Amino acid sequence: MDAVLFDLDGVLTPTAVVHMHAWARLFTPVLAAHGAAPYSDADYFAFIDGKPRYDGVHSLLASRGIELPWGDPSDAPEAETVCGLGNRKNAVFTEVLRTEGVTPYPGSVALVDALIAAGRRVAVVSSSRNAVPVLAAAGLTDRFGVVVDGLVAAARALPGKPAPDTYLDAAAQLGVPAERAVVVEDAESGVASGRAGDFGLVVGVDRGAGAATLIAHGADLVVQDLADLLADDVETQTTDTIDGSTPL
Repeated sequence: MDAVLFDLDGVLTPTAVVHMHAWARLFTPVLAAHGAAPYSDADYFAFIDGKPRYDGVHSLLASRGIELPWGDPSDAPEAETVCGLGNRKNAVFTEVLRTEGVTPYPGSVALVDALIAAGRRVAVVSSSRNAVPVLAAAGLTDRFGVVVDGLVAAARALPGKPAPDTYLDAAAQLGVPAERAVVVEDAESGVASGRAGDFGLVVGVDRGAGAATLIAHGADLVVQDLADLLADDVETQTTDTIDGSTPL
């Protein structure tokens, strides 16, 4: 494979935990006000994880039969619209990121650095509109010349995950066909995106979604940590394999 395309939250950085807390703080009172079933971590993986923020809000509300006006991205966080709720959640996330920062997964950084050293091209593909500040907070900015995030997707009118468009856009920017690129994801919608784009390999990282679920949605293999993909000699990974059959 010539390129590896990484999701950000939950793959390179543990910001998924921050996102999960922010979503819980948003939806716990909202669902209670509507008399709906309470929010749980399972809701995050089933309806929110990997999707653009407003799509995640809409999906979660729809799962409870709640209909709100879509609104506009400029809506205030207090607005009772899909966009307003999304902006409310983002305000919580941004404050936590500002005050606490984020430390990337050591195994993920080790794999990225090994791939770069071996001449592979890398990119970040994230549904988050906070990808650039998260990369900066994690000290990873200089490793990724191509970042396709929620802001880029909106500007280019690219459908979000599970559609494959954002990953295909990143591969095109790197000059690599999909069949020669690897997608690395921790979300159901993300691995589905990789499968829909006919990428050469889709790697799931199990941060809570469950290996069976990730495989069912399109992952070719699942690991607990990206360090598991490191070969003894990264320079020979064109012939080595990461699962016994698929060259990286």
